[in-house]
Amino acid sequence: MESVVGDVVDRYGRIDILANVAGVVRYGELPDVSVEDWDFVVGTNLRGTFLMCKHVIPVMKRQASGAIVNTSSVQAFASQPLTAAYSASKGGVMSLTQTLALDHFKDGIRVNAIAPGVVRTPMLQTAAVNYAPEDPEGAIQEWGSRQPIGRPMEPEEIAEVIAFLASDQASCVSGAVYRCDGGLLSALAI
Repeated sequence: MESVVGDVVDRYGRIDILANVAGVVRYGELPDVSVEDWDFVVGTNLRGTFLMCKHVIPVMKRQASGAIVNTSSVQAFASQPLTAAYSASKGGVMSLTQTLALDHFKDGIRVNAIAPGVVRTPMLQTAAVNYAPEDPEGAIQEWGSRQPIGRPMEPEEIAEVIAFLASDQASCVSGAVYRCDGGLLSALAI
C-alpha cells in the first residue's frame, strides 16, 4: 500500500481523494468459519481500509486537504445470518471512519463512509451463484426486491454518493456514514 501511494504521489504530486471500495464476504456460522476465511474477510475489508488510510493521510496532511470515503455496509447496522466476519469488518470500517474524522478534520481531511445495501457487484454475483447456481440472477432480483427501492442498485448509483462525499459540495460533512441502501434499513421486518 505504501508503494502504491508513493507511486501516485510521484506521478501526480498529490492525492485529493481516497475511495476504499474493496470488499469480500465468506459465509458460515462462526464455529465453521476457518481462521483463513476470517483473516481474508477482515484483512480485505478492514485492514485494507486501515492500510490505505494510514499511507494516504500523511500525504493529505502535507496538503492540508483531502477527502476519504470508506465502504462500510448496512450490515454494520443490522446483520444477516452466516456473515460474522463480514459484519464485524464493516462495523469496524464504520468506527474507524468516525475516529479518523475526529482525528483529522483539523488537518483539512474529511473522512466519511457509505453503507450500501444490495448492489450489483462481482461480490454479489458470486454470492448469488453460490446461493442459487441454477438461477443467480433470480437470487439477485429477489434480494434487491427486499429493499423498498424494489431492485438491486447499480454500482454507478453508489459511485454518485461517493463522488458527492469526495466533492467540495460536502465540505461540511465528516464522520458521517451515508446509508445508500434503497431504504432497506428504514423498513421494519414483517
